[in-house]
Amino acid sequence: MSWIILILSGALEAVWAAALHRTAQVSGRRRLAPAALFLVAVAGSTGGLAVAMQSIPTGTAYAVWVGVGVVLTSAYAMATKVERPTAARLLLLSGIAACVVGLKVVA
Repeated sequence: MSWIILILSGALEAVWAAALHRTAQVSGRRRLAPAALFLVAVAGSTGGLAVAMQSIPTGTAYAVWVGVGVVLTSAYAMATKVERPTAARLLLLSGIAACVVGLKVVA
């Protein structure tokens, strides 16, 4: 169960990163819905990480949490055309994903 919580917490990391990007000011005012989503996602993400770390070693849990967040944040950025999906970027992100799976296998 801790691994599921950890993966979901990593996914929430991608949610808060995307929401933070969307809070940019429009006509001098911050956008409130993305800001609220950011706060909820940060709380859920770090809370889930804390729960998962009770039974998964700290280094492993943190590496998986960040890895999942990085891969999903980059995938979202490519899907929304903020970043270009170059072959090198896709290869390197695949490597991160493989390392996350590897950490689960050796844990």
